[in-house]
Amino acid sequence: MGTLINSHFLALTVFITVGYQFISAITVLHKFDKDNDHAGITNFVILAISALVLKGSKNFRQLVLPLLVLVWGLRLGLFLVIRIMQWGQDRRFDGRRGSLCRLVIIAMLQVIWVWTLSLPVTFVIASDRHPSLQAKDIIGWTLWSVGFLIEAIADQQKLAFKFPPENRDRWCSTGLWRYSRHPNYFGEILLWWGVFVASSPLLEGGTWIVIVGPILHTMLILFASGMPWLEESANTRYGHINPYRAYRDATSPLIPLPPVVYLYLPRWFKIAFLFELPLYSVTLPSLQARKSHPSSH
Repeated sequence: MGTLINSHFLALTVFITVGYQFISAITVLHKFDKDNDHAGITNFVILAISALVLKGSKNFRQLVLPLLVLVWGLRLGLFLVIRIMQWGQDRRFDGRRGSLCRLVIIAMLQVIWVWTLSLPVTFVIASDRHPSLQAKDIIGWTLWSVGFLIEAIADQQKLAFKFPPENRDRWCSTGLWRYSRHPNYFGEILLWWGVFVASSPLLEGGTWIVIVGPILHTMLILFASGMPWLEESANTRYGHINPYRAYRDATSPLIPLPPVVYLYLPRWFKIAFLFELPLYSVTLPSLQARKSHPSSH
């Protein structure tokens, strides 16, 4: 086990991730930060580059995956900078900035998320095996490319929609957002599963444990800090508005589908296969409450 940890840079990447995230927690505590997502995104890039430099490999496969992480991080990082300039400071942690204990817990969860999701890339870079390119490489890179494009397009469409001041308090239902309430998350999940698939030709024995990374990432988006938080926020702000309820009823939560198809699918199918989870509806105002509010977009 000790050999596995040392030869795959696991101890080093844990050390880097813990240190980086706790420094980021301090910036949040003292209100030096503007957007809390940058701490995670830049951490992925630092881990990939650090492992690549230490390994010193020039194998094609070992260069491709870090490059994909770098491209993803640069694109998303730039998007977040533009979003902060347009929308203002990230307010999600405002109620927790004064609590060191809460910020430590958030930092620990961030460490687990970043480190586990980086494992496929770390293992590929650290590997001494160099099998020829396989179909799994191509499939993985294709999944990443499709997911990257979907996430990038969805982010840009929402940014453009929210740019006019009159749209700041409206929900986005244009472009990819017409077919999914969270197309950016669909792209995010797809691209990281693509990274895992592309790493699979080098995995053997215990190294298959790296699958925990994309699984945890998907679970966090579906059940924790991703979609539940945004669904609750949207339900609170727009749940009393009839056009929003109509949009919500006809729009898939994650996997893009034409509204005319999604609207008439049975509820059990939506829950079982399309992630229309009951927890996303908990904060929807009751029908009685809706009658006391005007209906507008």
